[in-house]
Amino acid sequence: MNSSDNGDLPLRTDTHLVTAGRDTAAQKGFVNPPVVRGSTVLYPTAADLHAHRGEFSYGRHGTPTTKALQQALAALEGPNCAGVALAPSGVAAISTALLGVLKAGDHLLVCDNAYRPTRLFCDGLLQRYGVTTGYFDPSIGSGIEALFRPNTAAVMVEAPGSQSFEMPDIPAIAAVAHAHGALVLDDNTWATPLFHRSLDHGVDISIQAATKYIGGHSDIMFGTISANAKAWPRVEDAVRALGVCAGPDDVFLALRGLRTLAVRLKHHQAAGLEIARWLQQRPEVARVLHPALETDPGHAIWKRDFTGASGLFSIVLKPASQKAVDALLDTVKLFGMGYSWGGFESLVIPFDCASYRSATTWAPGGPALRLHIGLESVEDLKADLERGFAAFNAATS
Repeated sequence: MNSSDNGDLPLRTDTHLVTAGRDTAAQKGFVNPPVVRGSTVLYPTAADLHAHRGEFSYGRHGTPTTKALQQALAALEGPNCAGVALAPSGVAAISTALLGVLKAGDHLLVCDNAYRPTRLFCDGLLQRYGVTTGYFDPSIGSGIEALFRPNTAAVMVEAPGSQSFEMPDIPAIAAVAHAHGALVLDDNTWATPLFHRSLDHGVDISIQAATKYIGGHSDIMFGTISANAKAWPRVEDAVRALGVCAGPDDVFLALRGLRTLAVRLKHHQAAGLEIARWLQQRPEVARVLHPALETDPGHAIWKRDFTGASGLFSIVLKPASQKAVDALLDTVKLFGMGYSWGGFESLVIPFDCASYRSATTWAPGGPALRLHIGLESVEDLKADLERGFAAFNAATS
């Protein structure tokens, strides 16, 4: 089929994920676009060369493969998306977007629960280039107005934070930011635009580490930057000036992963919630940090602004020694230990963000673990965690 010809029928998001960016006529009948590995684009005539006529001009600026993915992502982001840029990693997407909207002398506000590499970029490279960064409590809401300065140019949020899972009120923060002429950036990796179209909630630039759920198979590094009409020219200019582009094979794998995003995320959500509720009943667990749980402080915001949840959340264990926590980690077999998430496999890591919080205090009252619930049997995952808790309890006694 040609995805641009659907008889003008209104399509739901799940259908867009399958059809957007597909043009089988241009692909000689094949369902998927070819992987175009190319740099040079030849012009048929001198007149075409002088006028830069042609759909593509240079491999770094786009190919049929990147175009297919960008069109599919734009459909997922919704009608407020004016353009999508592709980056070789999530961190590259974050840094490129920030460099696109900031200049020397600007002030940036960042949510205190932001991904640590975001903080390192802000406190390192941005600071060296004359941009100052202030951090704010994720629960600040419209109170963020008190932190604005005459030179505040942008606000960056992460909803929820990918370790501690506080849920900032993006519409309230965006309303204040826009009143001051500032742009709003959102790290939307946790929910993806499938479950949270952040451009519809006041965000100007939506960023994803597509390494996670878009790729879905733990086999690529990838980032995306989607922007509204106001912000897109600045993003596009930064991408070109910095020479940011993604490799063709990763682009193809991201597109392939995107096609199954809806079915995968629905399973991650259901399995994640089942495990989270099961963990709430465990005597070893003091607290479960998951905004889709009714008991979570961010649940009302999540319910208002999001249409689903992913498989990533955290738990706080009751006070225990490092030996006991390590015994749990070394005993589980289905939960691998690794610093990522969003793939088909379940993961667990310990974390402590106390040392790099500056606007809030991280003192959960016990060791914290972040879990990603993959596509395995939920009953098998519970049995695996039960074995881990048995080792935890044995090391504690």
